Amino acid sequence: MDQFTLANPVFATYAIAASLMVLKIMLQGWITVARMIKNDAGLVNPEDIAPGPANRNPRPEQLQPLDDVDRSRRIHRNDLENIPAFLAIGLLFVAIAPPLAAAQWLMYGFVAARLLHTIAYSTAQRHEIRATFYSVGSLIVIAMAIWVLLVAAPLAT
Repeated sequence: MDQFTLANPVFATYAIAASLMVLKIMLQGWITVARMIKNDAGLVNPEDIAPGPANRNPRPEQLQPLDDVDRSRRIHRNDLENIPAFLAIGLLFVAIAPPLAAAQWLMYGFVAARLLHTIAYSTAQRHEIRATFYSVGSLIVIAMAIWVLLVAAPLAT
């Protein structure tokens, strides 16, 4: 269990990368809310236009799609589809005690890829640019999973 303490630099690397990614997921939700407030629109549920303290001037057009808000929602959804896999495989990766340099390249590489993906998505870059950063992050997670399998499979027999 020594692998799962902050005295282990591989686990400390994971702790930093995982914390950044959890913050990314949580903050993206708040960015969406801020955009909804700024635009006074971009709501998704019919009950969202009921009068109340948060919506003093409800109007049906508040339910119309709004690219600024929807783009943030799509970024958030993409994070929710990709970051949990990293969180899971990252912990298993720590368990196999990889070299520190490899762990740092892979884990910080994933963080960088996700942040660059968000920048590309937020600034409406071409799909190929966004897809490049998605692919880098995805390939990192796949590489970590294969590495864990290659180490763990022989031990399970």
